[in-house]
Amino acid sequence: MLVEEVMTRDIVRVDSNKTVYDACKLYSKLRVGSLVVMNKDITVGIVTERDAIEKVILQSKDPKKTKIKDIMSPNLITVHALSPLERAAQIMKESNIKKLPVILNNEIVGIVTETDLSRTIDVFSDAIDELIDFYSSSKNGIEKIIDDWGDLLVKLKGYKKLEDNKELHILKEEM
Repeated sequence: MLVEEVMTRDIVRVDSNKTVYDACKLYSKLRVGSLVVMNKDITVGIVTERDAIEKVILQSKDPKKTKIKDIMSPNLITVHALSPLERAAQIMKESNIKKLPVILNNEIVGIVTETDLSRTIDVFSDAIDELIDFYSSSKNGIEKIIDDWGDLLVKLKGYKKLEDNKELHILKEEM
C-alpha cells in the first residue's frame, strides 16, 4: 500500500507571522493536529498542537503574542507520495514524529499521520487472512494433485513394466 492511498489530502496552511492563538483556532475549527507553515508562497515548516502545548503553554508564554515561526519545526521531514507505507512508518519512528508531510513533484500534497497508519491495520489483517485461506485451499489442492499424479505415475510405471514383460515374453518365444 502506498502513502498516497492513506494520506490526508486536505492540507491546512498558516502564515508564519500569525500567532499561536490563531493556530489553535484553526486546530479547533478544522479538527486538525498540524499546520504547514508558510512564508508567502514558501513552505518553511510545520507546527503541531504539541508544539503549542510544550513551547507556549508549558513555558507560560502568551499564545496571542507568540508567533508561529518561533515555535514551528523548520526542518521539514517528508515522504514521497508513492513510497510504501512501511517507509513512512520508518521515517516517523526514526524521527520521533507523528505527522509527516507528503510530497509529489516537489510540492506538499498531503499529510500522513500515525492515525492514518493505524487505520491500515484492518486492511493488512484482511489481506493476511485471505493469504492464509488461499494457502490452505491451495495446499489441499496441491496435495490432491500430487496424489493424483503419484497414482498416475505408479500406473504408468506398472504399465511400463507390463510392456517390458510383454517384450521379454515375445523375445523368449522368438528364441
